[in-house]
Amino acid sequence: MAKTKNITNPFSVISYLGADYFCDREKEATDLFGSLKNGRNITLISPRKMGKTGLIKHIFHLNRKENAFFFHIDIYGTTNLAEFTKCFAESVFSQQIATFANQVWKDITTLFAGIRPVITTDPITGAPQCMVDIKPQTEDATLQQIFAYLEAARKPCFVAFDEFQTIADYTDCQMEALLRKHIQQLTNVHFIFAGSKKHVMADMFLMHNRPFYQSTQIMHIGEIDETKYAEFANRHFAKHKQHIAPEVFHELYDLVKGHTWYVQMLLNRLYQLGQKEISHQHILEALNYILEESTPSYQMYLNLITAKQRALLRAIAEEGSIREICGKDFISRHNLGVPSSIKSSLQLLIDKELVYADNGAYSVYDRFFSLWLAM
Repeated sequence: MAKTKNITNPFSVISYLGADYFCDREKEATDLFGSLKNGRNITLISPRKMGKTGLIKHIFHLNRKENAFFFHIDIYGTTNLAEFTKCFAESVFSQQIATFANQVWKDITTLFAGIRPVITTDPITGAPQCMVDIKPQTEDATLQQIFAYLEAARKPCFVAFDEFQTIADYTDCQMEALLRKHIQQLTNVHFIFAGSKKHVMADMFLMHNRPFYQSTQIMHIGEIDETKYAEFANRHFAKHKQHIAPEVFHELYDLVKGHTWYVQMLLNRLYQLGQKEISHQHILEALNYILEESTPSYQMYLNLITAKQRALLRAIAEEGSIREICGKDFISRHNLGVPSSIKSSLQLLIDKELVYADNGAYSVYDRFFSLWLAM
């Protein structure tokens, strides 16, 4: 975590800066950690960039004085059991080495026959970190040993797997069944399974024929309350001799539908602009900067999809949100063609994570991209 003295902008869009720079989520933080401490594993679901990772890091930070170990493992880039096990092992051992270097090194070299460890130094933070190679054909045994190592730890262990839906795409093993087999034996290790693909996560934990069926408490997080967000923003703006009126903040909040990362990005830019009394025009100025910078990426997205998909994507963006995706009025307004074509295009846009489906309503996933498309 960054030190306070190095923070030049309080509205972070890349990392967790500490409790003073984290907006609200008080109830979610209390409920989440209370559930974990009382033996209930958590499935945490929300759209990407709504604040799942920040919430996890926040509760781990708030409870750092607890007699416990905390591990956050982002498995988004993994594609198979070997990569998952490597990612898991490196996250656990790197954190342990930072505090208990000699003992952890001894444990790794004596307890884990399938691991070849190398201790290096993080080039940015200077903290020790552990890089591992896992011998082929030992991945399952090594994974079991990691869980056994945590189960035998002298403190309770809290493990958060971020973007957990990634394991559904593994083709080399039955990863859900494998993890469930190991996890259900543990009493000293408590888990958060966080994911952004709502339908995939729901199927994993709510379908009766899946290994994790009804094994966790399901939690969803949505937008931060607008009033609390405005208070948070003005508390930090005041230190910079800036102010944003409630009606102006409402415009900003409503522009991106309260989606956390996009609110943060606009606040970050407004803080950089330094205007004392932030106005409607200043919000547009900040937004235009962001959209201009992103235009090459957005044009690339459009080049990667078909003309029919582009037409549907623009139509959804212009509507903001649409439920009757095959309704006559929507099709007619945007000249989209036949319903069967719309359905196939929609599914491909959802699969590419360009469109997000929530409670029967469809919207463009990236709020800024949606505004750019609707221009």
